[in-house]
Amino acid sequence: MRWSERRAAARAVLEGHDCVHPASVHEPVAARIAEDLGYELGMFAGSTGSLAVLGAPDIILLTLTEFAEQARRINRAASRLPLVVDADHGYGNALNVMRTVEELEVAGVAALSIEDTALPRPFGTEKPVLIPLDEGVAKMRAAVAARDDASLVIFARTGAVSITGLEDALARVRAYNHTGTDGIFLTGVTKRAELDALAAEAKLPLVLGTLSDEISDRAYLASRGVRIALQGHLPFQAAIQAIHATLKALREGTPPAQVGGTAPKALREAAMREADYAELARRFLG
Repeated sequence: MRWSERRAAARAVLEGHDCVHPASVHEPVAARIAEDLGYELGMFAGSTGSLAVLGAPDIILLTLTEFAEQARRINRAASRLPLVVDADHGYGNALNVMRTVEELEVAGVAALSIEDTALPRPFGTEKPVLIPLDEGVAKMRAAVAARDDASLVIFARTGAVSITGLEDALARVRAYNHTGTDGIFLTGVTKRAELDALAAEAKLPLVLGTLSDEISDRAYLASRGVRIALQGHLPFQAAIQAIHATLKALREGTPPAQVGGTAPKALREAAMREADYAELARRFLG
């Protein structure tokens, strides 16, 4: 398969002994830049997907079709970067989860996570709510059953630590250990005591969706079985700031030649793979 090498590379990260920080990517150029910089993985989140496609916050307005299509665009543009995606709640119940896995596998992702949060947020609730544990287990098992390519990585994701507390998080980790998923994706963990307790129960590699100063040391994380640790989505935040600053300067009358902070020609050409397309033109257009 076209995606086999990327999925094998993602599995190699999980089977290794180090903790890596993936590059947050939201569109094709970001993925190519991450690839050129040597990142082991790319991370495409539901939040950045919603912002990139809809200009909307992370409140589950983005559809599976839109998310999968953006992932496909990213994977098509990158030549070797394994893409990890946050598939939120799988866009519905366990059967919807199966459809989600099918669509994202065809889109070329290397790994995906399914979470046990009740999404979209139910009417009348102010804080995140988790689905019952037995429903969470069923969704994880459904995700595994739906994959056609056994090399596709599937993570069971829970934010129980910050929603229902450590004891519930431990119970969910113990249960998800036996669903056939390839790792446990944790969010809301901020203290070493929390991570130590969860790592002691986990039988699978860990992924952390949030980092605090207390748990940011990569050697410590690696020693606790954490193989992937996200660092937020700063590239997209920086892009918003850069676009705003550039448009503001132009609107206020700054001559284009005096607007700073733009990519030099060489970087632009690398991002658009100018040399590759020039070679194709030479070969096939005469």
